[in-house]
Amino acid sequence: MRKITYPVVGDYQIVANYFFKHTISSDIIKPKLITNKTIELGNKYSPNFVCMPFKYTLGTFIEGLENGANVLVQLGGGCRYGYYSELQEKILRDLGYKFTMVNFVIEGKANFKRIKSEFKKIEKRPKYLKILKYLIISKYMIIYMDKIDEFIRKNIGFEVIKGSFKKTKEKILNDFQNSKSLIDLKLKYKKGMNCLKKIEVNKPKDVYKIGIIGELYTVMEPFSNYNLEYILASHNIEITRFTNATYLLLKKGRKTKQYLKYIKEYIKYKMGADAMDNIARVKYMCLNNFDGIIHIKSSFCTPEIGAMPIINKIAHKYNIPVLFFSFDANTDETGIKTRLEAFFDMLEMRRNNEELLSRN
Repeated sequence: MRKITYPVVGDYQIVANYFFKHTISSDIIKPKLITNKTIELGNKYSPNFVCMPFKYTLGTFIEGLENGANVLVQLGGGCRYGYYSELQEKILRDLGYKFTMVNFVIEGKANFKRIKSEFKKIEKRPKYLKILKYLIISKYMIIYMDKIDEFIRKNIGFEVIKGSFKKTKEKILNDFQNSKSLIDLKLKYKKGMNCLKKIEVNKPKDVYKIGIIGELYTVMEPFSNYNLEYILASHNIEITRFTNATYLLLKKGRKTKQYLKYIKEYIKYKMGADAMDNIARVKYMCLNNFDGIIHIKSSFCTPEIGAMPIINKIAHKYNIPVLFFSFDANTDETGIKTRLEAFFDMLEMRRNNEELLSRN
């Protein structure tokens, strides 16, 4: 009997579980949320200088195999991540595990033809119309989840009753998993958004606005960035995060020429992964009254390392504070919080100085 599992990236495992539940007859081994044990496993068997997303996903696969899985599904693409499955497969086979590796994305690209061929590794007689139907529903589930998250980021720091947004979001996502059709999903989304909009908030007009950019996995997986968004929200900050699955799957490909033209004074070519996109976002934030920028990445992320000097140059030009975080298996959470506190103090001092200058 085939038993499949897949990596964890934020809440998107809900979509993967929904899709597989409706399209395959195999058992699904839901991946556990990432823990320190996951990191220890991934770190132990990974090359020293590979980036953290490799270690997170490898650790997740090992936990899944130990839990009975015998089919591993790699769902990601882009940068080196698009080539990870081959190396991870070799490492896992060297460790003695027996399994089938399924990779829907190669070289950062996926299409229905590839999904169709890879699906045969899971299901002997795939029902392609059914697969197409649930691919479409899953696509809109991702879009709706990202819209919900975007609304929450802008308001969660100002909720009157703490935990209201988180509790409501959990209920919405549970409802999403029971969707019977695209129309049913849309109705659940509208109902959920209405519930979110009814949550009482106390949001001043002059709130601090901070944008989060960086390496896509670290940005989207809360455990890998030490729940940075919740820390920011606890300081009454409006958060904007640009990278999500909707952007990566549906928008990124159309943005290349637009971004290269927008930042032509800084770069002339694509830099891989989200590096070019993040440079454009920094310029956008500088021109749109953001108070600060936080750039996060895993250690050894080459595209983001290349982008950091340019990001610094743009932020310095417009006098916008930027804070860089690089995460690895040995990152100290206390150090993160200390640096964030200093960053918040700097933002406050900067605003106070601007107010004094405006009065004189």
